Amino acid sequence: MSRRGWGLFAMMSVIWGIPYLLIKVAVDEVSVPVLVFARTAVGAAVLLPLALYGGRLRGILRHWRPLAAFAVIEIIVPWWLLSDAERHLTSSMTGLLIAASPIVAVIVERLTGGTERLSPLRWAGLAVGFAGVAVLAGPELSGGSVWATAEVLLAAACYAVAPIIAARRLRDVPSLPMTAVCLGLAVLVYTPPAIATWPDALPSGRALAALAGLALVCTALAFIVFFALIREVGASRALVFTYVNPAVAVTAGVVLLGEPLTAPTVMAFALILGGSVVATASRSTGGSAAAPAPAEGSAGLSDLPERSR
Repeated sequence: MSRRGWGLFAMMSVIWGIPYLLIKVAVDEVSVPVLVFARTAVGAAVLLPLALYGGRLRGILRHWRPLAAFAVIEIIVPWWLLSDAERHLTSSMTGLLIAASPIVAVIVERLTGGTERLSPLRWAGLAVGFAGVAVLAGPELSGGSVWATAEVLLAAACYAVAPIIAARRLRDVPSLPMTAVCLGLAVLVYTPPAIATWPDALPSGRALAALAGLALVCTALAFIVFFALIREVGASRALVFTYVNPAVAVTAGVVLLGEPLTAPTVMAFALILGGSVVATASRSTGGSAAAPAPAEGSAGLSDLPERSR
């Protein structure tokens, strides 16, 4: 991989590893609708002009049904779930639970008509990964954070389903305009509840900085860098950073927010990461195979033009 490719890879590892930290900071002072509205509004404001350039949006409305489904499952629902969950869970816990999404994707693909056979080794990877989720989620379930934990796991399921929709129904839609339109749809959905729950007083500088980071860095810049990384190294290699994000999330939470780093957390991280790598190894790159989705919501990769692979 080129030096530029490594640079983009490092950026994505951090950019989509820190949203959990920023969400934790912001959600203490603003409502979930306001938080998600800020992210999607800025992201749409940056990406829609880029998508409009050169007529890239032409004909995209022909795919409005799968586009709407993708927007709901990839952005609108999981970003609400994650933000709401972090009112009760640590950012590092959230980042680790979301790391299970590639494992869930294997199961979803299998249950929705996928034809690829799972080898005994990949079944073992699934078992190991789910064991990691059990180690991590068990204490939370017994400690009263049942719904918050369920919200994160539901978000992980959303991130597993959305790429399958992109792979099967949106293969002919370029990623940049698809992402821009989906963010625009999310803005329309979140505008009324954001207005209804707008804070009476200006949030603290800390919360405003977190919102700005989420909107400008983790959403607008993230997608631009993500597409540049795909063009540089190809879709399959670009997704490897997905396995680095949880480590960044845990490190950021421990170092910057003082969240605890316990032996079960380290064990769960090893099990989830190892299980994800084994369960998604040697997957088919054709047709309906769903690639692991980056944890912070991205366009499905199977719809990219062939020249970018």
